[in-house]
Amino acid sequence: MNPNWYVVIMAGGIGSRFWPYSRNNFPKQFLDVLNTGQSLLQMTVQRFKTVCPAENIYIVTNKDYENLVKEQLPELQPEQILSEPVKRNTAPCVAYASYKIRQKNPEATMVVAPSDHAIFNETEFIQSIKKALTEAQQGNKLITLGIKPNRPETGYGYIQYIEDTGSEMKKVKTFTEKPQLELARKFLESGDFVWNAGIFIWRADAIIRAFEEHLPEQAEIFEEGSSLYYSEREEGFIRKAYSQCKNISIDYGIMEKAGNVYVMLADFGWSDLGSWNSLHEIREKDQDSNAIDGNALLFDSRECIIKGDNDRLIVAQGLEGYLVAQCDDVTLICKKDDEQRFREYVSEVKSKKGDKYL
Repeated sequence: MNPNWYVVIMAGGIGSRFWPYSRNNFPKQFLDVLNTGQSLLQMTVQRFKTVCPAENIYIVTNKDYENLVKEQLPELQPEQILSEPVKRNTAPCVAYASYKIRQKNPEATMVVAPSDHAIFNETEFIQSIKKALTEAQQGNKLITLGIKPNRPETGYGYIQYIEDTGSEMKKVKTFTEKPQLELARKFLESGDFVWNAGIFIWRADAIIRAFEEHLPEQAEIFEEGSSLYYSEREEGFIRKAYSQCKNISIDYGIMEKAGNVYVMLADFGWSDLGSWNSLHEIREKDQDSNAIDGNALLFDSRECIIKGDNDRLIVAQGLEGYLVAQCDDVTLICKKDDEQRFREYVSEVKSKKGDKYL
């Protein structure tokens, strides 16, 4: 196993589109969403233990979830848990991990991956990751994984690549955030667009050079801590650093601007599990395409997803394409594919009912 390979797992989100199952005090990455006996985070860590030494796996999370990470991953050393004092999107998260890892190993090549995705062909996934790591360690490439689309999905970002070689590694032409349906159909027809899996591979020094060029303020902030990483003064430094950081994503801040961005085409059975609708797609269903997790009876209903406790019975009739989620003190009934409304629901609940239900 290559000692210069590292994995950084981002586990600080709140999973608002999975509300009310995902809650502020227990977000979806810590839940057994797929009914496997493991949380999504635990599954992600287990998957990457075949890529690099266990001590080279780092978790970046919000300080509110640090104890959850420790409970679910007791094998980790304190230095492997990077605690963010405030939410500042993914660019500061990547910068923190990259500068810290480079301080320990200037030859490091790293994977940056979400903690809450589903991978159905793990063998193919690991092969793709190792190919990308091998490619990235040889030079100054920023690599992301692209999944060949099989439908005009509006919930994913897209990457357009330049078809210049017969290899799996392609130069990136454009990034597009979640498109409208008609545009997604055109992307599918064109044949040179793939879904953006949000999984990145690069040398630590390559991404740091990109920060210096495209986000110089953040580069300066995290460079100042070079002598403090892995010391008792790291926590205090990070509190100060994050108070100075802008809220910006790694995609917008660097990947959409850099000229050395490549996409590796891959197909390993992937879902970002970003919504109830995406969970419905991968769940086992009955003869009417209803995915039921809990104690429920449905009549004249199809294409629904039902989530509830086993000690409470849900009875529904005449529903098509609905979500019925009965989770603790909240019951949500709505169209499952109207993903853009979920943040609106959460916002309205917060303003009118308070944080208790979030």
